[in-house]
Amino acid sequence: MAATSATLPATMTAIEIREPGGPEVLQPTQRPVPDIGPREVLVRVAAAGVNRPDVLQRKGVYPPPPGTTDIPGLELSGEVVRVGADVSEPVLGAQICALVAGGGYAQYAAVPAVQCLRVPATVSVEEAAALPETFFTVYFNAFQRAGLARGETFLVHGGSGGIGTTAILLGKAFDARVIVTAGSAEKCAACLELGADYAINYKDEDFVAATLRITEGQGADVILDMVGGSYAARNVAAAAVNGRIAVIATQGGTKAEIDLRALMMKRLTLTASTLRAQPVENKGRIAMALRENVWPLFASKRLRPKIHARFPLADAAAAHELMESGAHIGKIILLT
Repeated sequence: MAATSATLPATMTAIEIREPGGPEVLQPTQRPVPDIGPREVLVRVAAAGVNRPDVLQRKGVYPPPPGTTDIPGLELSGEVVRVGADVSEPVLGAQICALVAGGGYAQYAAVPAVQCLRVPATVSVEEAAALPETFFTVYFNAFQRAGLARGETFLVHGGSGGIGTTAILLGKAFDARVIVTAGSAEKCAACLELGADYAINYKDEDFVAATLRITEGQGADVILDMVGGSYAARNVAAAAVNGRIAVIATQGGTKAEIDLRALMMKRLTLTASTLRAQPVENKGRIAMALRENVWPLFASKRLRPKIHARFPLADAAAAHELMESGAHIGKIILLT
């Protein structure tokens, strides 16, 4: 039987996508407070992160996995107010942040218990909403799949966004040399201030030539790519021998042409993934690795998410407008 910390309302405010379209289709609505399964917890949401996949879902090109709520939002933070019968952690009253497959843009959300992480002591519960999507993504792809190691060179595309700023923080926390690409002098400066070793303005300079110059011709050991498209072949050119390229998005297009001989000559590894559709068990394993290897660094390495803007939940449309403008440096969050 589920344990509950207090009397809960029957309904809640949530953001729904009225129909595929622009930011204006995001509208507040009333929905029932979700039920939870035996391995889930109910969270009273304090804040939710806004991410580019939310924009794609709003446009109708990235639907939620089968059985997942249509409410957008892939990460959240808040207080556990109900615990499923088979859950021992987190406990009632715990302040957590969590990766979810949907449902973050709401006052309450049902969350698989294994995908929850305690809010670090050095981070506010609101700030913690900016952690799960990017920390899960960067750690899984750059460290677990691509094997980024101490002293290696880490090239991050889109260094000023949510993923990019997290990649800078984690790369430096694990003693990598971090090179980022960004689209303006202001964004490059912000990346350097966060700790990046080098920032390349891709509008002014070819990132392949710049990376090879910085590395004295060696190239990058690990490349985190959210662009795809024409960047695929250029990443191969910028990679070091035995390099690893991790593709996590295709903002520049889904089609690419690569000379396979270049992959072979450099002995490169090309890996790609998405998180949303993966089984809960897989996400739980990533959460466990973060708990053991990354969460302690919030105190010793002074990790802190870069928050660009906060919006009330009802202003989700304005948050999406900012996301699509590309003007943000860091994360955008919604406050409930």
